[in-house]
Amino acid sequence: MRKSFLAIVMVIACLLLTACRAPGAPNANGADAYTVTDSQGTVVTLPARPHRIVTLSMSTDEIMLGLVPPEDMAAVNGLLDDPVSSNVVELAQKVEKRVGNPTVEELVALHPDLVVVPDWGDLAIVPSLREAGLTVVVCKGARNLAEIKETITLLAQAAGVPERGEKLLAMMDDHLKNIEKKVSAIPESERKTVVLISLMSGYGGIGSSFDDACRYAGVKNGRAELGIRDGQVMTKEQLVQINPDVLFVPTYNDHGKFDVDKFRKEYFEDPSLQTLQAIREHRLEEPTEAYIYNCSQDFVLGVQEIAYRTYGESFAQGRNEHLSAVE
Repeated sequence: MRKSFLAIVMVIACLLLTACRAPGAPNANGADAYTVTDSQGTVVTLPARPHRIVTLSMSTDEIMLGLVPPEDMAAVNGLLDDPVSSNVVELAQKVEKRVGNPTVEELVALHPDLVVVPDWGDLAIVPSLREAGLTVVVCKGARNLAEIKETITLLAQAAGVPERGEKLLAMMDDHLKNIEKKVSAIPESERKTVVLISLMSGYGGIGSSFDDACRYAGVKNGRAELGIRDGQVMTKEQLVQINPDVLFVPTYNDHGKFDVDKFRKEYFEDPSLQTLQAIREHRLEEPTEAYIYNCSQDFVLGVQEIAYRTYGESFAQGRNEHLSAVE
């Protein structure tokens, strides 16, 4: 009886220890399998830590490249090769395969052991991928700092490296603290109003990641100040009404296929816009697009880039910075 009682106690203790295991960490008893709960509430079991990862967006690729070495990526988005759009070109070049909007068949052919699908994409593909035997985790298409952090935590758990997720979040917080310390020294009366002129005409208003970044950078987002929401196109009449101190102009040219200079001339040679303070004072800035459109851990570099282009050299940074928790 006594031996049976002790055996039962030991079994219960083992079960409790297993139940208390951190999400995304291996079982304490040596088993490799673990589970994560994705953004749709689906509990996903991974038999072991993945080493052939595919994510279906540029930002989730960038997050993963801050959590795992490039050797653990089966493919990355083709835009990571574009030096205008990407700050991780060198890392991306260490991954052999490229994807854009792959079919189920194309994904299966990559033999991934983890596929990450942002919820802004075609979620109809998810059941088909799971039926094909692939392990799929759905994450949020992050639009602000809080959602980016949430996505980093989920992807770190899914990749079996939750401790690297925590490290990456701490690096982001430290980076933001340094920016905020400098921003706090700028008097409110000297805070500038900026407007982002984007090839995505409806991007940059209330609810966009750019709007969130502006708050941390100590600048006023002109679109948001006028009540323009993300997805709403700003007219030239509204731009005149905003009268920004600084205009952020696009540099993306789709590897030379798009005439960005012609696009810019449509704005800056328009007689109706010549009264704008930014044009009169020649404050047409070309921010690094790889930073200011970034919804990975490098969002904080976007915050610094906005502050740098607005307030100057005290916020300067390198062109290919990237936060990574990988040793």
